[in-house]
Amino acid sequence: MKDGRVNPTHDTSTVLLVILFGLFLRLRSFNEINNYSRRGEFTNLFKKGTHIPGVDTLRDTSKVTYMEGMTDQLDFTVKRSIRNKVFDNGTIDGHVVVAIDGSQISSSKKKFCINCLTNNGYNHHSCVVMSTIGDNPRLIIGFEMYRPGLDAGTKDEGEITTAKRLVANVFERNYNFIDVIVYDSLVCNSIWINHCKQYKVDVIIRAKNNKNNAVRKVKKKINKMAPVEIWKDTKEFEKVEVYETEFEMPGVKKPLRFVKFTMKRKNNKYSQIMIITTCMDMSLKTLFKIIRARWHIENSIFNYLKKECHLWNKNPIICLISNIANTKKHFIYRV
Repeated sequence: MKDGRVNPTHDTSTVLLVILFGLFLRLRSFNEINNYSRRGEFTNLFKKGTHIPGVDTLRDTSKVTYMEGMTDQLDFTVKRSIRNKVFDNGTIDGHVVVAIDGSQISSSKKKFCINCLTNNGYNHHSCVVMSTIGDNPRLIIGFEMYRPGLDAGTKDEGEITTAKRLVANVFERNYNFIDVIVYDSLVCNSIWINHCKQYKVDVIIRAKNNKNNAVRKVKKKINKMAPVEIWKDTKEFEKVEVYETEFEMPGVKKPLRFVKFTMKRKNNKYSQIMIITTCMDMSLKTLFKIIRARWHIENSIFNYLKKECHLWNKNPIICLISNIANTKKHFIYRV
């Protein structure tokens, strides 16, 4: 690991290890890490005579640390998990399923850097993350920051462009163990489907209030159909009705599958989930598991980091260190 400091007093490795230990211990601020250092909590973790850096050094070093070393470590972790056959049995019913989602990780009206995006008077950093969903470990597969000048500051335009770049980068690293990519309704269009299909991976997309005319038509069509399957007395629901049909989307060569799940909960409340997928032979119950597991990336990654690792909001390097810390935690538990 390297950083942009000139004649530094503390090694880069010492500074980043202190931050990493703080994240392992769920410390929520640099000041809290500094208090641990002053009490000597980290002394036995380093060689005798090592001077533990203070709060100012932690902040200043993390701002100018080069990302390449962290991305190499993340790449190593993913490749080692593949080699160790962690995902040979898949994450959901034998399929290796990943989800993609985006999030804003910092925002300020006063602070600004050359990599900031600007929207409604706020300077911010945003990212898109790919993670496995389903069975543990929840492994971070890839991570891509929005780029000023290339990605729009608005969520829709910037996230789609960044997500496409993330998928390209992931498969360029030979992560060919992924079977299915799950995303929300933001990418319910032919461009995203064709982008993923060129890497020979299937997609499952949540369908909501879409502007796509083909999706609107098939939603009206399926509302007049009878359910193809009815599941009763499941673990969470009193009844689940499943509707299914095929349709064609302009720009996509092969037909797509449209599935609607209507759920009646045991408290008599109703809800529904609609999806579009290229998984033509996958069972309906597996599709149901996958689309409901999409929330794992939000609950296990974004919510966890924002609640338990408040350092996430400081800058991108902390975000990536946090992701690696979270990944390492799952592998430690597995062993």
